[in-house]
Order: sequence, then structure tokens, then C-alpha cells
Amino acid sequence: MAPHTIESFGAQDIDFCCPAPRAQSVFLMGDFNQWNPTSLPMKRRFDGSWWLQMSLEGGYHGYLFVVDGKEMLDPNAMCVNRPGRREKVSLIALT
Repeated sequence: MAPHTIESFGAQDIDFCCPAPRAQSVFLMGDFNQWNPTSLPMKRRFDGSWWLQMSLEGGYHGYLFVVDGKEMLDPNAMCVNRPGRREKVSLIALT
């Protein structure tokens, strides 16, 4: 499922969901946390997917999931980009 947006005060609450039912740990990293691979742990849901909600300002945001220490694109992302990084990143656009 692609990130889902919910209107908030000046920012938007975004639900990130990673389909990784066999993973031991999943983290979210992106331009919003200086690409830190361990500062945003996701929570396992009953269906085996991993979920995290966070508030983001409008604009374009690149991100990746870190599944058991390995970077992974969001298979349901709006699009993929290469914003000055060597590898591709998932991209979300917020208004």
C-alpha cells in the first residue's frame, strides 16, 4: 500500500507500510531524518507488514525501508528518484 496521507496542522501525517512478513526488524530512513538507518523503527502489524506514522511538511521526500539491515525501495511508492544519491530512492510528493 502506498503511503497514505492525513491532513494535520501545517504538516501531514503519513502512514508508511512495508510488506516484509519474514523480517526481524524494519526501519524507515529518508531526507526527513538525514538518511539515518536506525532512528525510525517500524512496528510489526498482525498481517506481517510493518507500519510507521509520522508528520511531514509539504514537498518531495525521498525514503527507503531498511529491512534486516538492507535498504529496500517501497514497492508501492508514488515513484522512484535518484536525488544526488548513487542508488534509487522511493519518492512521496506532499502538497
